[in-house]
Amino acid sequence: MPLEFLISALVTMVVVVDPLGLVPTFVAITHGLPDRARRAVALRACLIAAAILAGSALIGDWLLRTLSIGLPAFRIAGGLLLFSIASEMVFGLRIERQSKQAEEAIEEHVRNIAAFPLAIPLMAGPGAITASVLLAGRAGGDPVHMGVLLGVVAAVLALCFAVFALAARIAALLGTTANVVLSRLLGVLLAALAVQFVIDGVKIVFG
Repeated sequence: MPLEFLISALVTMVVVVDPLGLVPTFVAITHGLPDRARRAVALRACLIAAAILAGSALIGDWLLRTLSIGLPAFRIAGGLLLFSIASEMVFGLRIERQSKQAEEAIEEHVRNIAAFPLAIPLMAGPGAITASVLLAGRAGGDPVHMGVLLGVVAAVLALCFAVFALAARIAALLGTTANVVLSRLLGVLLAALAVQFVIDGVKIVFG
């Protein structure tokens, strides 16, 4: 049903993209920029990430067929990848990697920090791209479900923009402890979703 698909897609994309978890990184890479420049970076990053994820949802299945990769195999591989990301979130490795990438971007004076590292690979990284392709596969080519998926992508990236606009306030409000706890909880939820992806793929292969 569209409602069930909507809930599944929304939870998956929110957990994988993790808007709140990106707050410390956004604050770090935009440190010293005026508010107007920060908003411009946030908007551009969200548009780039939205284009990548929407494109993955629309042509990801076609690309798999072109490369002769079955959707069950991609579901299993994608589930394992998502589980890897979830384990990093649970054990705090993802935050460390994001912070390191942000520091490297600042040190190297990357011209367009909206594209790298914010949009890629932090927002539209391998996990988010994998999730969009897997969810598109679940849609089964149904226009309603695909419309729901694209709407979810747009909503999640709009949430990212809203969070980035309030990044400084959110970081101060949550504090270090709350940010760590939230990341762990989201990681556990993502791990369960990843296992479900693997189970779905195995059922198709051996069903």
